[in-house]
Amino acid sequence: MAKSPILTWLFLGLVVLGISAVDLDTEQLEDNEEAQQDRDEPTADVVSQIVEQADDVDLQSGTGDISTTGDCNEDIERFCPDVKPGESRMSECLTNQLNDEESGKQADEGGKLSDKCKEEMRAFKAERSTNINLNIPLAASCKDDAAKYCSDSNLYPEPGAVITCLREVEEKLATGCKDEIMKTKIEASQDIAADAMLSELCTDDAEVLCEGVKAGGGRIQECLRKKRAQLSWDCQEELFRKEVEDADNLSLNAVLMRTCGKDKKKFCSDVKPGMGLAKKCLEDKRSDPDFSSECKVKFEEMMVRRASDFRLDANLREQCREDIEEVCGYEKDSLDTIAGYDGRVIECLQDYKDELIVPGCKEAVHAVTVRAGEDIRMDRPLADACYEDRKSLCSGVAPGSARVLRCLQDNRNQLAYECRATLFDQEVRLAEDIDFKYPMKKACTKETELFCKDIPHGHARVIKCLQEHDEDKEMSTECRAEVKRDEVREAEDYRLDYRLNKECDMEIDTLCADVCSPFQGQACGGSVVACLMEARENITSDSCKKELFSSEKRMGNDYRTDAQLKEACSEDVEKFCPTVEPGNGRVHQCLMENKKELSASCKSMEDKLQLVQADDVRLRPGFKACKEEIQVYCNNVKPGMGRLFRCLQANAEKSDVSETCKTQVLQKQGRMSTNWKMDFGVAHSCKGDVDKVCAKAKVEHGGAGVLKCLAENHDSLASSDCQNEVARATKMALWQYRKGAAMTEECDEDAQTLCPEVYPSDGSSVLKKIGNCLTEKVATITSGACKKMVEISITQEESADFEKSLASVTIMNELHKIDTTSTFVDPEEEGLHVLTLTGWVALASIAALVIVLVGGVVFAYRKFTGTDQGYTLVVKGGGV
Repeated sequence: MAKSPILTWLFLGLVVLGISAVDLDTEQLEDNEEAQQDRDEPTADVVSQIVEQADDVDLQSGTGDISTTGDCNEDIERFCPDVKPGESRMSECLTNQLNDEESGKQADEGGKLSDKCKEEMRAFKAERSTNINLNIPLAASCKDDAAKYCSDSNLYPEPGAVITCLREVEEKLATGCKDEIMKTKIEASQDIAADAMLSELCTDDAEVLCEGVKAGGGRIQECLRKKRAQLSWDCQEELFRKEVEDADNLSLNAVLMRTCGKDKKKFCSDVKPGMGLAKKCLEDKRSDPDFSSECKVKFEEMMVRRASDFRLDANLREQCREDIEEVCGYEKDSLDTIAGYDGRVIECLQDYKDELIVPGCKEAVHAVTVRAGEDIRMDRPLADACYEDRKSLCSGVAPGSARVLRCLQDNRNQLAYECRATLFDQEVRLAEDIDFKYPMKKACTKETELFCKDIPHGHARVIKCLQEHDEDKEMSTECRAEVKRDEVREAEDYRLDYRLNKECDMEIDTLCADVCSPFQGQACGGSVVACLMEARENITSDSCKKELFSSEKRMGNDYRTDAQLKEACSEDVEKFCPTVEPGNGRVHQCLMENKKELSASCKSMEDKLQLVQADDVRLRPGFKACKEEIQVYCNNVKPGMGRLFRCLQANAEKSDVSETCKTQVLQKQGRMSTNWKMDFGVAHSCKGDVDKVCAKAKVEHGGAGVLKCLAENHDSLASSDCQNEVARATKMALWQYRKGAAMTEECDEDAQTLCPEVYPSDGSSVLKKIGNCLTEKVATITSGACKKMVEISITQEESADFEKSLASVTIMNELHKIDTTSTFVDPEEEGLHVLTLTGWVALASIAALVIVLVGGVVFAYRKFTGTDQGYTLVVKGGGV
């Protein structure tokens, strides 16, 4: 009997798939398919032995398809009348109809699958999942891969063992096999019955814990996940394996596909499946106004679950595979085979982010931290540690936008120890990038573009940039508030200042190891920064010095960023400066204006800050007024050691120095003249002489008394550097003479008597005039103390420099005489006039020119850098 054309085509198709007559009785299969087509029972069984690694098995309905004479008969006639039975074709048609119903679509004829048919389909799929040979398209496509990857020695004696094996090596499979495996995974995600292993290990749990839950649509799996803690160990383990396996593809999450199908089509229709790409798209779009609330709720539930274990984050897992082994191998190896809400690997990756090798891993870890900074639910360790505190303190706070995190921060003092410590650890991680600080990033979007456009993210660079512009007029109120809040929080512990913590790590370990232990769960409260400030001279790292300078600058700008001063002066600020807005040094100024009435602790902390600021005028906010003057007159002066201020002092009388800058110079000079410690040069060079010569004055009379004592004992001071600094300080005090000033009060009577034409009757300060007058009339000064001050104000150095200048001038005068008395050219001669010097005259002229040039260079260099005397600037001139 000749074969029918249909049988011929079936035979050829199976040959193409690699199926021989030995694997499958193709003639009997065709007969059975024709019987099903006529809605009859198959004429005989067909044994399938396509995949040798699985047992031989009789095909369901003799065709490997659902019966056309059973409970689905009417449904087949309604929904699949033109579909040829066999090889799972009819089952696939009915499954598509069921999926349309689950996603909300209506059938062409307005009906739905009958419940009896649904039950028959479940039973058919459940049996088919137990043996790959029951699924002809799957077995035919995966025959070679099964032989390659799933030999008997690799298989466990379990239902569907070969299918499970192929799923585990999915990335290695041929394209056709991979596609068929994906179909089985999708079916398994929709119904637990279609996953042989999951069904075997979890059916008993489902019957008890999920009674009444409708089968299909992933509902039973969802029920089991919600009751994970009550599941048997085997069920938990297999359920987690299934979650990990399905994590990379949205299509394998039946609940999300059912809830988010429309959103996926609207926002992510062009996104390819796999590697979590569709999930990432929905994650990015979930805050869109048109995003459905139902999908957002379900999707964020998935995100919360994903955050509990790195293995559930397909992108993180794949991108960081190498780095996890290299950097976090111990944490990975210590994990259970089930997800116990253990975030140790994720925390390890975050803590050692700079050591990660793979760029994709760094990006994935960055994304994880961004999510954690925005929503505490995405930070499993913190969410668990603060569970009770969240309920009691933040129960009415909606998750997202860092609201719960902010609530916990605002109630820090009320938190349980575990919550407070875990919160602090997370804050340290979030300090590394503005991307992790959702409120600041959102509030400062415009400012980041305006001020920090070209600054790369990471290592707190953008955060520091915003801090440097926190007083700029262009900064919005919202952004300034967030930046200030962050600055204040940073001040409470050096570890929250990412850049200081990183750049000063070695210095903290060597210079401040005993100040505050980072391993005792305690906040350091500014003590480590204070230690670094005191040990500044021992810091060798330029990067550490730079970051410490930034911290000191913020302290001078806003008292709240100095944790120790803030604590010491809180009551004083409330008492004397309640209406003063913090920032730009305003509160410090207010406190200094009320210094006599301050509490001892506050006064002490303000004095410490003043001493720090004595080193560099850039630390004083008021000296922003001198920005242009510093650029013009002090551009080549090395900052630090009081050099910039001395440069400004030397040029304060210039006509183009602004009044605001001049005022700042006068105010600082006034403070220096009343407290020797505020004068960096005197404080640095005269410590030994103060203790030896002026110890009594230090105790009895304070800062001005010490300066006066040093001036009185100038000739007997042991240190020449101290002598020079005292001479300079004395000269500056006379230069800024003011009636009644502590340092120059001995000169009040002589100034009024000898200099009536320039004497300030109103008690104001008169720049240089009184000093010059007293210098010119030093011989007639009656007060011994005043006369001594005027005499030492011109140092031996200045006298030497004056003699050098005088010699140069004398030579030039002699040359001028020669020029005017000697005739070198004929004045009557027309044309080009040339002066020719020869002999000793030429030599003298060259020598004079060299002396003038060299003297000018040396003078300028010493004047503006002070490097020849360490940090002493000599003020030139015949007078004071």
